[in-house]
Amino acid sequence: MNTYRFSDIQSIIASRGLLYPLDVMLVGATGTGKSSTLNALFGSEVAKVGTGVDPETQKISSSRLHEYLRFHDSAGLGDGIEADRHHAKNITSQLLSTCTCNNEDYGFIDMALVILDGGSRDLGTAFDLLERVVLESISGDRVIVAVNQADMAMKGRYWNHSTGRPEPRLVDFLENQMLSIQQRLLESTSQRIPKPVYYSAAYNYNTDALMDHIIRHMPKKRRPKI
Repeated sequence: MNTYRFSDIQSIIASRGLLYPLDVMLVGATGTGKSSTLNALFGSEVAKVGTGVDPETQKISSSRLHEYLRFHDSAGLGDGIEADRHHAKNITSQLLSTCTCNNEDYGFIDMALVILDGGSRDLGTAFDLLERVVLESISGDRVIVAVNQADMAMKGRYWNHSTGRPEPRLVDFLENQMLSIQQRLLESTSQRIPKPVYYSAAYNYNTDALMDHIIRHMPKKRRPKI
């Protein structure tokens, strides 16, 4: 997908005077599929995908899609109190880091993409991550949410494995789930974050919609230093 809507990304960054590459941090609980999301967006293996209970991402790593867009994959939370404290500190440090352009300091990370697990009914860790870590370090208008593993929603029922797409009943469920998540985020964080999009990195389903979501909510201006 390195050429998908490339001209749109270039045009938006130029018209808004944004620094480039635009830096997007991926955050989420362990097992949400941040690495597989990167691989789906890039169309190749740029990040190792963990299996079982042994996640691959233990520190923040960067991958550049092209000269205008760069992603930073962070360690997942949910691996224990001490590990979570360490990972949260690293995420906060990166979100608060700065860069200098023409003798002016700006926030280095332009956006945060929070990835949720479509197969999980317990989103407490994700909401806690948003409220306690992400929104403490970057403004809500620079935060978007997406739900991976749409194929695992409803315990995997109504997912057509032969076509790699959800059947109508699952689509209805997912659409309602996105509205529910948006409302729960408003109640728990007091911030109206854009309605999430859903996708499946494993099946490369709706990943165009994920990129559209990122482009649609690109910042209006450079991020000021906090």
